[in-house]
Amino acid sequence: MLPPEHPVARCRALLRDVTPLQEDCGRLCGAACCRSLPGEETGMLLFPGEEACYEGRAGFRMKPTPAGTLLICGGVCDRGERPLACRMFPLLPLWRDGAVKVAVDARSRAVCPLAEMGLRGLREDFRAAVRRCGELLAEDDEQQTFLIRLTRTHDELRALRRELMPSPSEPSRHEGGDRLV
Repeated sequence: MLPPEHPVARCRALLRDVTPLQEDCGRLCGAACCRSLPGEETGMLLFPGEEACYEGRAGFRMKPTPAGTLLICGGVCDRGERPLACRMFPLLPLWRDGAVKVAVDARSRAVCPLAEMGLRGLREDFRAAVRRCGELLAEDDEQQTFLIRLTRTHDELRALRRELMPSPSEPSRHEGGDRLV
């Protein structure tokens, strides 16, 4: 387990009871973000140090990847056991010009109906909590480096999407625009 003062532990606690909607959003879409497609093995990236929460735990498996440690689960867990990335989903804190911004995670568009709603479609306290988590993480060098990598991946995915699916000249609201929160 992580010590309570660890930035990831603080963020997990901050997002323990704050959710994108007033209810468990997974009930609306059948927990689409928790299911892998046949033949795929998907999961959520763990923030540095978060592996300690899942080592030796039944129902969870960790897989090293070039992007970091991927947590793979059976698709059903106690909400209190969710990794930080799940607690923030479909949002992502990004590191922009020395500050934290919050955007709709570019990866969420493939599975999350809430991504189409954009930032304004999600509870304000949820958006604020994700931003605060980003700020807490950015205070730690290792976590900030991870946020920088996540931001780079997010930007690459957005650029690829724009290349493959040209959109109007103004950023769409569901892309987040990195300008709202």
